[in-house]
Amino acid sequence: MPDHGIPLTDLKNPSVRTLHFTWFAFFLTFVVWFSHAPMLAFIKEAFDLSAQQVKALMILNVAMTIPARIVIGILVDKFGPRHVYSGLLILSGCMCVLFATSNSYEQLAIFRFLLGFVGAGFVIGIRMVGEWFPAKQVGLAEGIYGGWGNFGSAAGAMTLPTLALLFGGEDGWRYAIGITGVIAALYGVVYYFNVRDTPKGSTYFKPKKSGGLEVSNWGDFWFLLLMNIPMYIALAVLTWKLSPANLALLTDTACYGIYVFLLALYLFQSSQIWKVNYEHLKEGVPEMQRYKFKQVAILDWSYFATFGSELAVVSMLPLFFLETFDGLDPVKAGLLASGFAFMNLVARPTGGWISDHFGRRKTMITLICGLAAGYLLLSQINGNWWIPLAVIATMSCSFFVQAGEGAVFAMVPLVQRRMTGQIAGMVGAYGNVGAVTYLTVLSFVDYSTFFLVIAASAGFVFLLVLFLDEPQGKMTEVLPDGTVQLIDVT
Repeated sequence: MPDHGIPLTDLKNPSVRTLHFTWFAFFLTFVVWFSHAPMLAFIKEAFDLSAQQVKALMILNVAMTIPARIVIGILVDKFGPRHVYSGLLILSGCMCVLFATSNSYEQLAIFRFLLGFVGAGFVIGIRMVGEWFPAKQVGLAEGIYGGWGNFGSAAGAMTLPTLALLFGGEDGWRYAIGITGVIAALYGVVYYFNVRDTPKGSTYFKPKKSGGLEVSNWGDFWFLLLMNIPMYIALAVLTWKLSPANLALLTDTACYGIYVFLLALYLFQSSQIWKVNYEHLKEGVPEMQRYKFKQVAILDWSYFATFGSELAVVSMLPLFFLETFDGLDPVKAGLLASGFAFMNLVARPTGGWISDHFGRRKTMITLICGLAAGYLLLSQINGNWWIPLAVIATMSCSFFVQAGEGAVFAMVPLVQRRMTGQIAGMVGAYGNVGAVTYLTVLSFVDYSTFFLVIAASAGFVFLLVLFLDEPQGKMTEVLPDGTVQLIDVT
């Protein structure tokens, strides 16, 4: 990989072409993933759903992504992003069509839950882009990838309600959502035949063993096991939310079965981590190959507050506008709410660029503070506000949210190259833990309190980011033939 910066306007450059093919893949995953959000008013009417059932669909949509991002991270590091992204697009496209043809609330819930898997697509591109761009430019490149990709939810909010009305009738929403699935599946084939995992002459580094994240010392081993627990707690909370005591979507027997399965899955994952780490920790990891797991943990919680809050807000914002301001219809509410995700086009690349030029830690501290202030402002919105002012407030808040996401993933590829997929998977999964947490809170409180809770959690993350270490020097990676290669991380 060259040391000089890559001109991002040069479409003939293989790196730039790979970036564009990859951000569009991510864009489609977000269109598919949140195709239901602007359609909720239509779906609610078609199936005569209660408010709690609608909120359950929101939570289900982000639940599967928690384990999916861990699994996808492992697969990416082992098989490469080209194969994994293509397969994910084709599979999720089929699931989207099945959701669009559902005939009962139970079917809607099942396919919405399974479609959460498409949210893991983000992890794949992080590894792909990290392979094609140098460290001093990776923040901006990852920001473009993430920003244009996340814009998919805004694009869906702006177009799908109108598309549904154009088809007309009671099934207009089905055609609108189903079309997104067909397009995603077709693009999976296009992606497979147009990208490579690495530039010519570059090595695709893989973990020594697959199945769990490698760490550098026994303290980090136990820290990793501890950090995995919140992901399972989030899934257990979701199960409880769907139990007979709440939404009654699951029976008591099913809930107890899921609790047991989650415990067994955690123990299995822990055993895999043990197998991956036991030998090399027993022998001692060479100093030049070590990294601090606390870096990953801080990035986890940072993404909990940034991307977790974005997922939650994108899921509920159309209904928030519809219920807060009189005179709005679902189409207008969707367009107004799309402003939050629309900011991804500018904010996420900007966060990555600022991180590249002014320091990873300083950038994150600043943006987390802005995020907290933004959600405090949103908590004050009510029906007496001038609607354009409310839109400006949501877009201002979203700038800090999405720039913070860009800053987080500007640093992820610089922790340990050969495990970027797994690290990105864990960080990404925490984003979904945040979404499940925040949406669960929303099911108990009003909109104002919901925004206040997010602001308070951002204050906690701010304290953690103070302990983040700035990447310095070079990252050491061992080639398959045993030789050592140094990769610049500054």
